[in-house]
Amino acid sequence: MPYPEIMIRPMREELTRLGAEELKTVEDVDRTLGEPKGTLMVVVNSICGCAAGKARPGIARALQHSAVRPDRVATVFAGADIEATEKARGYFTGYQPSSPSIALLKDGKLVYMMERRQIEGRGPEQIAQELTQAFEEHCTSATAAATN
Repeated sequence: MPYPEIMIRPMREELTRLGAEELKTVEDVDRTLGEPKGTLMVVVNSICGCAAGKARPGIARALQHSAVRPDRVATVFAGADIEATEKARGYFTGYQPSSPSIALLKDGKLVYMMERRQIEGRGPEQIAQELTQAFEEHCTSATAAATN
């Protein structure tokens, strides 16, 4: 049974305020993840403490302080948007279901994955640093894209 929306709304808003698009249906997931152009970060959001105290603050820091970012950011909420979350996880081949987790796709291919086990033992600063490194490796800066 999904979590009541009133409980999770603030957790959703932590990411939507940063520009993340919510994917609440299977159709939303296929429309967004099925578009193989550019870079897309997908956050499997969660109600757990490591999402609240580590993942979401780390994501916020990485997105706010990195000159290089994914072209788009999207999120599904495990425990709420159950079918959408399952569908999104289907795009993360080679990885077991994990929440929270953070995937980076480039031109439709999974190029980076941070699973719950990599989030639990770290603080937001460490998560932000690793995400920033993944962005620098796999994403194109807005300045570089404009000059190409």
